[in-house]
Amino acid sequence: MRHVISVLVENEFGVLSRISGLFSGRGFNIESLSVAETTDTNVSKMTIVTHGSDEIIEQITKQLRKLVTVMKVTDFTGTDFVDREMVLITVKATEGTRSEVLSIADIFRAKIIDVSPKSYTVELTGDENKIRAILELFKPIGIIDMVRTGTVAIARSDKSIGAKKKEKEN
Repeated sequence: MRHVISVLVENEFGVLSRISGLFSGRGFNIESLSVAETTDTNVSKMTIVTHGSDEIIEQITKQLRKLVTVMKVTDFTGTDFVDREMVLITVKATEGTRSEVLSIADIFRAKIIDVSPKSYTVELTGDENKIRAILELFKPIGIIDMVRTGTVAIARSDKSIGAKKKEKEN
C-alpha cells in the first residue's frame, strides 16, 4: 500500500541521511522525498512516499519518532489530505506534432515554459494520476527529458471546501 508520510524535523546537518538510512536499513525504498524549510528556518518538513503494509509503516513511524531531531510524524494514509508534485517534460515538437503537444498541455492546464525548433518544455503541477496521464499521452510523441519534484502533502483543514464536499458524499 502507498503511504505518504510527513516528518517535521529540526533543520540540522545529517537529518536527511539518518531518516533515509532508517528506511534503507529496513529494506524499504523511498519512492519520493521532498524536503524544505518551514516558516521557521530552524525547522524543515519532509514528505516521504513509500510502499509497505500498515504494520511495517507503523514500525517505521515509531522509529522515526525516536530520532532526537524529529518533532512530529504523520502518516496521511487514510486521512483527508492534499498532495501535489511538479514535473518538467521536454517533448519532441515537429511540424506534425506541435499542435498536439499544445492541445495536450492545454487540456491538463500545463504551461509551455521553453520552446526550441525541435522541442517544447512543459511544466505541470498535479497529483500522481494527473502526471501519469500526461506522460502517457506524451510518450508516443516522444519525451526527450523529464524531471519530477516528488510529492508534497498537507492535511486538509476540517473547514476546507474539499473536506465539506467529501463529508456530504459520505
